[in-house]
Amino acid sequence: MTPPALLLLAHGTEDAAGRATWDRLRDAVAWALPAVAVRLAYADVVSPTTAEALAELPGPVVVVPAFLASGYHVRVDVPEQLAATGRDDVVVAAPFGPDPALVGVLLDRLEEAGAQPDDTVVLAAAGSRDPGAQDDLRTAGALLTARVGRDVPVAYIAGGEPRVASVVASAAARGGRVVLATWLLAPGAFHRWLADAGAAVVAEPLGDHPDVVGVAVERYRAAIRPRPAEVAS
Repeated sequence: MTPPALLLLAHGTEDAAGRATWDRLRDAVAWALPAVAVRLAYADVVSPTTAEALAELPGPVVVVPAFLASGYHVRVDVPEQLAATGRDDVVVAAPFGPDPALVGVLLDRLEEAGAQPDDTVVLAAAGSRDPGAQDDLRTAGALLTARVGRDVPVAYIAGGEPRVASVVASAAARGGRVVLATWLLAPGAFHRWLADAGAAVVAEPLGDHPDVVGVAVERYRAAIRPRPAEVAS
């Protein structure tokens, strides 16, 4: 029996480095799931759209939202896009974040960027005014706090408060270096803006780190895993 296809759904970017990152992530997920047809689509900005990608995928299909918080796109936009296709053979997996495995990726990226154990860490997220997304971002901050052993404030690049530059300035005023853990999946405008936030170190986005691939694979497997009632029947 052919397993369901996997449609990796990203936000969308016109940034060449960002598009290349998404292509690598798709390829890595496909390598991890050799029996599964893996495709990439974008919820906004660029093509292929969700509808365009699904038109080329026979069912069943699992859509894996590559988002780090359950904001507007996950709760409203993606379900509306799927409903518009009229497909009844498509299920949506849980989004990527906040997942403890991704916090480990944050630490790897900070180390790669040259962060030191006594640096003050700020979690830089895209930001959202959606309460659910803000809860997810606070959870990510709490998970990172537990790993570094001291408080890690969450700051927003765009949408919501507090903004990254103000949090960095406040932390720097207390002395020591301030470093940014980047809660983004791929490079683009948001990551470039962080260069002007005043931090001593800006980590790279999570990208196609093996643990990001692992989260995508686990979201897919969880979506196709039989529920207890189905197993019993």
